[in-house]
Amino acid sequence: MGSRGRSTPRTAGTRAPRADLAGRRERLREVVGPVVIAAGYDLEDLTVSQAGRRHVVRVMVDGDGGVSLDQIADVSRAVSAALDAAEETGGELIAGEYQLEVGSPGVDRPLTLPRHWRRNVGRLVSVRAGERHLTGRILAADDEGIVLDVAGESCELAYDGLGPGRVQIEFARLDEVTDVDLEEIADAGDDDDGDSDDEELEDEER
Repeated sequence: MGSRGRSTPRTAGTRAPRADLAGRRERLREVVGPVVIAAGYDLEDLTVSQAGRRHVVRVMVDGDGGVSLDQIADVSRAVSAALDAAEETGGELIAGEYQLEVGSPGVDRPLTLPRHWRRNVGRLVSVRAGERHLTGRILAADDEGIVLDVAGESCELAYDGLGPGRVQIEFARLDEVTDVDLEEIADAGDDDDGDSDDEELEDEER
């Protein structure tokens, strides 16, 4: 997944058995979620995976106006401070050495929640609606559904009948794409991390 972010190396105590990782991830969410919300953003995802002998904690945040690299750096510092405070008062959150990575979702992120659709109004998307596969431009989005312009026809679609949406890159409109968007597209092409949650929680001693 393409994204922009900030990486911070961190250390903790001894390594955790695989069975503990799911619970630790939930504890991390309890600590990180309020910090992200207080900063004015949404916690889109938090995962814990393993890279060699080190764990990687990835925090994905987003906002209605997007998130700049400077804003990501601010959130990263706030999250890091909150993790330090939580470990001082309640013990280690994840055992062993780990790396904290804070970033924002790339343009390839599936649109699954109302806020995802709202933040992409005006963009061309593809989506499955029942038995149909539609490609059109998002005209509007609210808490109930979206209005999609499909070949000049407005289609009102409720979320409960939609699959995940995918933003389509329009090369003819690259003058409207920001430098950060272009970097996210390049990152998405280089990303090799396709592990599922089950793979992220695999046994550390494989």
